[in-house]
Amino acid sequence: MMVAGISGSPKRAGNTEFLLNEAIGVAKVRGLETERLLCSELKVDFCTDCGDCSKGRPCPKKDDMARVLEALKKADGIIVASPVYFGSITAQLKAVFDRTIPLRRQGFKLKDKVGCAIAVGGARNGGQEKALENVHAWMHIHGMIVVGDDAHFGGIAVRPAAEDRIGRKTVVASANKLCDLLERMELRKSCWAGD
Repeated sequence: MMVAGISGSPKRAGNTEFLLNEAIGVAKVRGLETERLLCSELKVDFCTDCGDCSKGRPCPKKDDMARVLEALKKADGIIVASPVYFGSITAQLKAVFDRTIPLRRQGFKLKDKVGCAIAVGGARNGGQEKALENVHAWMHIHGMIVVGDDAHFGGIAVRPAAEDRIGRKTVVASANKLCDLLERMELRKSCWAGD
C-alpha cells in the first residue's frame, strides 16, 4: 500500500513540510510505501476549465501536474498539509486541487481512497479548522473517505511546529488513523479474495 503526502506550502523545509514528514514517517514505520509532493518544488499552473478532461483527453498544460495525478492515482491514502493563509489553504495547494478534476471527470479515480488533513497556523485558533475544511471538501468531492485523529478534524498545529507537542500529537494520531483504516480495508479485501 502507498500513502502520498502533499505539502501545500510554497516554503521549502518549513513548518508544513515538518508536519507532513511526521505524518509520512508514521506510514513508513508501519511498512507503507510513501511519496511526498511538495508545492515548494512543483510547478503547477491554474486550471482554466478548458473542458478537455471532460471529453476524456489529458490536460493540455505542460507542468508537474501529470506527476501529481499519477501519484494520487497510485496512492491508497492521501495526507494533505497546508499552512493557514487568511483562514484557508494556500493558492498553490488550491491550484493542485483544481487541477485534479480529470481524476473526477474520468472515472472518480480517488473514490474510496483514505485521506486526512493537517494545518498549521500562527495561533492555536488561527484558522486551522477552516483550512482543514477546505481540504476535506476537496476529498469529499472526489468520493474519498476522510479521517481525523479520533477526537478532532485532523492534525492542527501552531508555529513553530517542532515545539508544538500537542499539535504534533494530533498529526501523528491522524496519520495512525489513516493507516489503521488502510490496514482494515486491505484485510477485508484479502478475506473476500479467500472466499
